[in-house]
Amino acid sequence: MEKALIPTEIYAESTPNPNAVKFVLNRNLIEGDPIEFKFGSEAKNSPLVQELFNFPFVLNVFVSTNFITITKTQNIEWTEIIPQLRNFISEYFNSGKELFSKAIITNKNSIVEEVPDEQLVPTSETEIKIAEILDEYIRPAVEGDGGAIVLKSFKNGTVTVKMQGSCSGCPSSTMTLKAGIEGLLKRLVPEVEQVISE
Repeated sequence: MEKALIPTEIYAESTPNPNAVKFVLNRNLIEGDPIEFKFGSEAKNSPLVQELFNFPFVLNVFVSTNFITITKTQNIEWTEIIPQLRNFISEYFNSGKELFSKAIITNKNSIVEEVPDEQLVPTSETEIKIAEILDEYIRPAVEGDGGAIVLKSFKNGTVTVKMQGSCSGCPSSTMTLKAGIEGLLKRLVPEVEQVISE
């Protein structure tokens, strides 16, 4: 494909999660919602993700617009594995391979073997306002840290979100959730009483 003609450049960027690093590429990987893989078996339609799970220290792979966030086991230091992962991803794309099998690129639901988590489709005024605030203020910061946030529900004053990528299991994610996201939503949407993570 034409995209493979431009050499893939990649750099590693730290995240607030000490066990996750964001590998940023000079090309777009996917359009639309990011995808999180917690097991290699979920990635039957992505040879790259399957191969990443062959590294014994890879716990989680999160793919977004132009980056891949990898979460590692705690028994190894990033200094030992960043060059290895960066070279592997770079060589993979520079050899002309695609992230997903061509047959499934048009059907996002078949990319991940499990049924994907559905995010809330806002219908009420309050839900729409919550979704807009998350999109405008929260999502860019979370993506900058190598993660994603998905609005799952709003019931009885409680907003439920799902944190993905580097934000999943991050020691500072609870503080981000309570001090940042909950504080902002409570100030801007009086109906919000609390924010919890699924």
